[in-house]
Order: sequence, then structure tokens, then C-alpha cells
Amino acid sequence: MSPLPSLEKLDRRWIFLGVGLLVLIPLLWPLGLPLYVSPPVRGYHDAIAQLPDGCTVLMSCDYDPASRPELVPMTETTLRQLFDKRCKVVATVLWNGGAGLVEQVLRGVGQEKHRVYGVDYINLGYKAGNEAVMVLMGQGIANAFPRDNGGLPTRSFPIMREVRDYSSFPLLISISAGYPGTKEYVQQVQGRFHIPIVAGVTAVSAPEFYPYLQSGQLRGLLGGMAGAAEYEKLRHEQGTATHGMDAQSMAHVFIALCIVLGNVVQWTRRRRDAA
Repeated sequence: MSPLPSLEKLDRRWIFLGVGLLVLIPLLWPLGLPLYVSPPVRGYHDAIAQLPDGCTVLMSCDYDPASRPELVPMTETTLRQLFDKRCKVVATVLWNGGAGLVEQVLRGVGQEKHRVYGVDYINLGYKAGNEAVMVLMGQGIANAFPRDNGGLPTRSFPIMREVRDYSSFPLLISISAGYPGTKEYVQQVQGRFHIPIVAGVTAVSAPEFYPYLQSGQLRGLLGGMAGAAEYEKLRHEQGTATHGMDAQSMAHVFIALCIVLGNVVQWTRRRRDAA
């Protein structure tokens, strides 16, 4: 007897359990599924790899905890690559819900790489104003952010002694979940101040940035968790994005299988009813 008709009566909770296990198991024991590194991700990696060792980079982290699974892994990997090149990082935040999360990421990777706050990196914190802040930074970073995330005078830190405006940075790294973020940096900063930009964005917003990539306004692009996982592969890291892609891929395969089986069951039932 064919098992297909019995699938019509299958309790949907078994499907929920299957999805849950297929997500949980790869997170605990990564499968190491193969990944293809796309040209936009390679461009992102190479733009940082080509920076002069020891230079100072501007990094704008414009997201909040809702985008953590996609954007925090690429932020961490970016910081590791920069710190491995002994680059210094000046971080800013234009989302009012992101300052605490960005501080946690910066401190975590900074301690991992034995970097000193205020010397090797600094978190200038959140500033309201959206595009107005971006333009103001072109007149002086310390003018736009007179105090860091902890409330201390920005100019008192050694890392800020040689930082003036956008001309002090060979690269702007924009990691954003929406407005304000990468699009506004391209529109307001890239053309006006001629600073090279690479970007990391959420998967749902990535397609709208490919024209900027093709025009050369962006040197590289990470799109969502997949982009972050490809970036980890280039860096020979097994981070949270790689683990997440294993879980996501297994869940997608299972859901696709359920859709196929559902259609087969319906087709079989119609043939049986017609007979």
C-alpha cells in the first residue's frame, strides 16, 4: 500500500518538529556545506585587504538588534580583518537602537585581538540627524561627534589626533539595515567627498545596491547571512554566519521536500477520486 495517502493525515506538529531539528542540529554541529564566493563578496574582502597596514578606517554600523543575525557576523569578521592588518577603526552609529549592540561587538572583537580602546578603535556612538550628520562629518568628525559613546571628549583619544574629515580615511565601511545607511552614504558622501565605500546590508535590501556596485560607487557588497558566510569562508573562519547558513539550507531543503510531497499527495488523491 502506498504511504502517500497517509501523509494527508499527518499531524503538522511533526513538520514543525522536523524544521526545528534541522535548524538546531547544524547550529550545534556545523555540517560545513559548500559555499561559492561571489564577486561582490570578494570585492569587499579585497578592498580591505588592499588597505595600507596601520591606516585608519571609518566604519558606520547602522542597525539595531532586529538585524543582528545578518549584520553582526559581517561586522565581527570585518573588524578581525582590519585588526589583523593593524588598522585603526573609527565607528559611528546612526540608528538610535544600535549603539549598545555596536559597543558590545567592538569590545568583544577588540579584546579578542588585544586592541586598546581609544588607541586602536573608538566607538563615537549614536548621533541623530541622518543625512545631516553624514554631511557634517565632512566638515569634521569631531565636530559631528564631540563625545564618544561613553560621554568622553572625542579629541582626548589618541586615535582621533590625526582624524579630521572623510579625507583622513582611505575607505568607508557601511554596514546597514536600512535608512539611514548605505544608500544615503553613497548619495550624500561618495559623490561629494570621493571616498571609496564597501557595504554590508540585509538580504532583503541587497538587490537595490547592485546598480551602485556595477557603477563603481561601491567597491564590494555583502548581502545578508549568505554574504557574511562567504566572507567567513574567504577568511577561513567558521563563524555564526557559516553555522546559520547550514541551518538555513537544511530547513529550505526540508520545506521544498514538503511542498513536493504535498503536491504529489494532492495529485494522487485527484486521480483516485476520478477513478
